[in-house]
Amino acid sequence: MREIIPVTGMVIRVSAFGEADRRLVLLTRERGKITAFSRGCKRPGSVLMAASRIFTFGTFHLVEGRDAYTLQRAEVVNYFEEIAADVEAACYGSYFLEVADYYSRENLDGTEMLKLLYQSLRALLKPALPNSLIRRVFELRVMVQNGEYTEHPVPAVSDSANYAWEYVIASPIEKLYQFALKEEVFKEFSLCVEENRRNYMDKHFHSLDILETIL
Repeated sequence: MREIIPVTGMVIRVSAFGEADRRLVLLTRERGKITAFSRGCKRPGSVLMAASRIFTFGTFHLVEGRDAYTLQRAEVVNYFEEIAADVEAACYGSYFLEVADYYSRENLDGTEMLKLLYQSLRALLKPALPNSLIRRVFELRVMVQNGEYTEHPVPAVSDSANYAWEYVIASPIEKLYQFALKEEVFKEFSLCVEENRRNYMDKHFHSLDILETIL
Protein backbone atom coordinates (compact mmCIF):
# COMPACT_ATOMS: atom_id res chain seq x y z
CA MET A 1 0.00 0.00 0.00
CA ARG A 2 1.37 3.38 -1.00
CA GLU A 3 2.05 5.99 1.65
CA ILE A 4 -0.59 8.70 2.15
CA ILE A 5 0.95 12.17 2.50
CA PRO A 6 -0.92 14.94 4.35
CA VAL A 7 -0.36 18.52 3.17
CA THR A 8 -1.88 21.82 4.25
CA GLY A 9 -2.98 23.88 1.29
CA MET A 10 -5.57 25.53 -0.92
CA VAL A 11 -7.09 24.64 -4.26
CA ILE A 12 -6.01 27.46 -6.58
CA ARG A 13 -7.00 25.98 -9.95
CA VAL A 14 -9.50 23.35 -11.14
CA SER A 15 -10.05 21.79 -14.56
CA ALA A 16 -12.14 18.91 -15.82
CA PHE A 17 -10.38 15.61 -16.48
CA GLY A 18 -12.52 12.99 -18.10
CA GLU A 19 -16.17 12.56 -17.27
CA ALA A 20 -15.96 12.19 -13.50
CA ASP A 21 -12.54 13.51 -12.43
CA ARG A 22 -10.95 16.90 -11.82
CA ARG A 23 -7.38 18.06 -12.05
CA LEU A 24 -6.51 20.25 -9.08
CA VAL A 25 -3.61 22.61 -8.59
CA LEU A 26 -2.87 22.99 -4.90
CA LEU A 27 -0.70 25.57 -3.20
CA THR A 28 0.72 23.72 -0.21
CA ARG A 29 2.85 24.72 2.72
CA GLU A 30 5.06 21.65 2.56
CA ARG A 31 5.57 21.09 -1.19
CA GLY A 32 4.73 24.37 -2.88
CA LYS A 33 2.52 24.14 -5.96
CA ILE A 34 1.51 20.62 -6.90
CA THR A 35 -0.98 18.85 -9.18
CA ALA A 36 -3.45 16.34 -7.78
CA PHE A 37 -6.21 14.34 -9.43
CA SER A 38 -9.54 14.04 -7.68
CA ARG A 39 -10.93 10.77 -9.00
CA GLY A 40 -14.69 10.46 -9.30
CA CYS A 41 -15.32 13.76 -7.54
CA LYS A 42 -18.03 14.81 -10.05
CA ARG A 43 -20.13 11.74 -9.33
CA PRO A 44 -23.18 12.33 -7.09
CA GLY A 45 -22.38 11.56 -3.48
CA SER A 46 -18.60 11.70 -3.89
CA VAL A 47 -16.86 12.56 -0.62
CA LEU A 48 -14.27 14.49 -2.67
CA MET A 49 -16.75 16.77 -4.44
CA ALA A 50 -16.76 19.60 -1.90
CA ALA A 51 -12.98 19.59 -1.50
CA SER A 52 -12.37 19.78 -5.25
CA ARG A 53 -13.34 23.43 -5.77
CA ILE A 54 -11.26 26.59 -5.91
CA PHE A 55 -10.73 28.48 -2.64
CA THR A 56 -11.00 25.28 -0.58
CA PHE A 57 -8.46 25.35 2.26
CA GLY A 58 -7.55 22.50 4.58
CA THR A 59 -5.53 19.31 4.90
CA PHE A 60 -5.35 17.18 1.77
CA HIS A 61 -4.32 13.53 2.01
CA LEU A 62 -2.50 12.50 -1.16
CA VAL A 63 -0.83 9.52 -2.75
CA GLU A 64 2.24 10.48 -4.75
CA GLY A 65 2.53 9.28 -8.32
CA ARG A 66 5.23 9.67 -10.95
CA ASP A 67 3.97 12.98 -12.33
CA ALA A 68 1.16 14.00 -9.99
CA TYR A 69 -0.69 13.14 -6.80
CA THR A 70 -4.06 11.49 -6.23
CA LEU A 71 -6.42 12.94 -3.64
CA GLN A 72 -7.67 10.34 -1.17
CA ARG A 73 -9.54 12.51 1.31
CA ALA A 74 -9.57 16.04 2.72
CA GLU A 75 -10.30 17.79 5.99
CA VAL A 76 -11.62 21.19 4.98
CA VAL A 77 -11.09 24.17 7.26
CA ASN A 78 -12.64 26.84 5.03
CA TYR A 79 -14.55 26.65 1.75
CA PHE A 80 -14.81 30.46 1.37
CA GLU A 81 -18.34 29.94 0.09
CA GLU A 82 -19.25 33.59 0.71
CA ILE A 83 -16.58 34.66 -1.78
CA ALA A 84 -17.78 32.23 -4.44
CA ALA A 85 -21.34 33.56 -4.00
CA ASP A 86 -20.36 37.23 -4.43
CA VAL A 87 -19.47 38.24 -8.00
CA GLU A 88 -17.12 41.08 -7.08
CA ALA A 89 -15.40 39.17 -4.26
CA ALA A 90 -15.06 36.12 -6.52
CA CYS A 91 -13.32 38.25 -9.17
CA TYR A 92 -10.87 39.62 -6.63
CA GLY A 93 -10.34 36.15 -5.18
CA SER A 94 -9.75 34.62 -8.60
CA TYR A 95 -7.14 37.27 -9.32
CA PHE A 96 -5.36 36.46 -6.05
CA LEU A 97 -5.38 32.76 -6.94
CA GLU A 98 -3.96 33.41 -10.42
CA VAL A 99 -1.16 35.57 -9.00
CA ALA A 100 -0.32 32.90 -6.40
CA ASP A 101 -0.36 30.24 -9.12
CA TYR A 102 2.09 32.23 -11.23
CA TYR A 103 4.57 32.96 -8.45
CA SER A 104 4.54 29.56 -6.73
CA ARG A 105 6.84 26.68 -7.64
CA GLU A 106 6.86 22.94 -7.01
CA ASN A 107 9.02 21.64 -4.16
CA LEU A 108 9.61 25.13 -2.77
CA ASP A 109 8.28 26.18 0.63
CA GLY A 110 4.84 27.66 0.01
CA THR A 111 4.19 28.86 3.55
CA GLU A 112 4.41 32.61 3.02
CA MET A 113 2.37 32.70 -0.19
CA LEU A 114 -0.24 30.38 1.31
CA LYS A 115 -0.54 32.57 4.42
CA LEU A 116 -0.85 35.70 2.30
CA LEU A 117 -3.49 34.12 0.10
CA TYR A 118 -5.51 32.86 3.05
CA GLN A 119 -5.42 36.17 4.92
CA SER A 120 -6.28 38.11 1.75
CA LEU A 121 -9.35 35.94 1.11
CA ARG A 122 -10.41 36.37 4.72
CA ALA A 123 -10.06 40.13 4.29
CA LEU A 124 -12.50 40.03 1.36
CA LEU A 125 -15.14 38.86 3.85
CA LYS A 126 -14.78 42.01 5.99
CA PRO A 127 -17.36 44.62 4.92
CA ALA A 128 -15.36 47.44 6.53
CA LEU A 129 -12.35 46.83 4.27
CA PRO A 130 -12.59 48.09 0.66
CA ASN A 131 -11.75 45.34 -1.82
CA SER A 132 -9.65 47.81 -3.78
CA LEU A 133 -7.38 48.33 -0.74
CA ILE A 134 -7.11 44.56 -0.19
CA ARG A 135 -6.01 44.17 -3.81
CA ARG A 136 -3.25 46.77 -3.52
CA VAL A 137 -1.97 45.38 -0.23
CA PHE A 138 -1.92 41.89 -1.72
CA GLU A 139 -0.07 43.04 -4.85
CA LEU A 140 2.58 44.95 -2.91
CA ARG A 141 3.19 42.09 -0.49
CA VAL A 142 3.51 39.58 -3.36
CA MET A 143 6.18 41.78 -4.90
CA VAL A 144 7.92 42.01 -1.53
CA GLN A 145 7.91 38.21 -1.21
CA ASN A 146 9.30 37.96 -4.72
CA GLY A 147 12.04 40.50 -3.91
CA GLU A 148 11.02 42.91 -6.68
CA TYR A 149 9.70 46.24 -5.42
CA THR A 150 10.87 49.74 -4.53
CA GLU A 151 11.75 50.27 -0.89
CA HIS A 152 9.95 53.61 -0.91
CA PRO A 153 6.89 54.71 -2.90
CA VAL A 154 7.52 56.10 -6.38
CA PRO A 155 6.66 58.87 -7.06
CA ALA A 156 7.02 60.67 -3.72
CA VAL A 157 3.88 60.66 -1.60
CA SER A 158 2.48 62.08 1.62
CA ASP A 159 3.70 60.86 5.00
CA SER A 160 0.47 58.88 5.47
CA ALA A 161 0.84 57.02 2.17
CA ASN A 162 4.51 56.40 2.88
CA TYR A 163 3.63 54.95 6.28
CA ALA A 164 1.07 52.63 4.67
CA TRP A 165 3.74 51.46 2.23
CA GLU A 166 6.21 50.73 5.03
CA TYR A 167 3.51 48.99 7.07
CA VAL A 168 2.62 46.59 4.25
CA ILE A 169 6.28 45.79 3.60
CA ALA A 170 7.22 45.10 7.22
CA SER A 171 4.12 43.79 9.02
CA PRO A 172 3.45 40.13 9.80
CA ILE A 173 0.99 38.73 7.27
CA GLU A 174 -1.60 38.16 10.00
CA LYS A 175 -1.71 41.94 10.65
CA LEU A 176 -1.66 43.19 7.06
CA TYR A 177 -5.33 44.01 6.85
CA GLN A 178 -5.78 45.98 10.03
CA PHE A 179 -5.75 49.52 8.70
CA ALA A 180 -7.80 51.84 6.53
CA LEU A 181 -6.84 54.83 4.40
CA LYS A 182 -8.57 58.10 3.63
CA GLU A 183 -9.59 58.39 0.01
CA GLU A 184 -6.85 60.81 -1.00
CA VAL A 185 -4.18 58.72 0.78
CA PHE A 186 -5.45 55.53 -0.86
CA LYS A 187 -5.19 57.15 -4.30
CA GLU A 188 -1.53 57.93 -3.67
CA PHE A 189 -0.84 54.47 -2.30
CA SER A 190 -2.71 52.77 -5.13
CA LEU A 191 -0.87 54.69 -7.85
CA CYS A 192 2.49 53.71 -6.37
CA VAL A 193 1.54 50.04 -6.13
CA GLU A 194 0.33 50.16 -9.73
CA GLU A 195 3.63 51.70 -10.81
CA ASN A 196 5.49 48.84 -9.11
CA ARG A 197 3.10 46.25 -10.56
CA ARG A 198 3.69 47.47 -14.11
CA ASN A 199 7.45 47.45 -13.56
CA TYR A 200 7.85 44.15 -11.72
CA MET A 201 4.89 41.89 -12.54
CA ASP A 202 5.75 40.64 -16.03
CA LYS A 203 2.64 38.48 -16.41
CA HIS A 204 -0.69 39.38 -18.02
CA PHE A 205 -3.41 38.09 -15.69
CA HIS A 206 -6.71 37.29 -17.41
CA SER A 207 -8.59 37.45 -14.13
CA LEU A 208 -7.42 41.05 -13.70
CA ASP A 209 -8.97 41.92 -17.07
CA ILE A 210 -12.27 40.54 -15.82
CA LEU A 211 -11.93 42.31 -12.48
CA GLU A 212 -11.23 45.68 -14.06
CA THR A 213 -14.17 45.20 -16.45
CA ILE A 214 -16.68 44.98 -13.59
CA LEU A 215 -15.25 47.87 -11.56
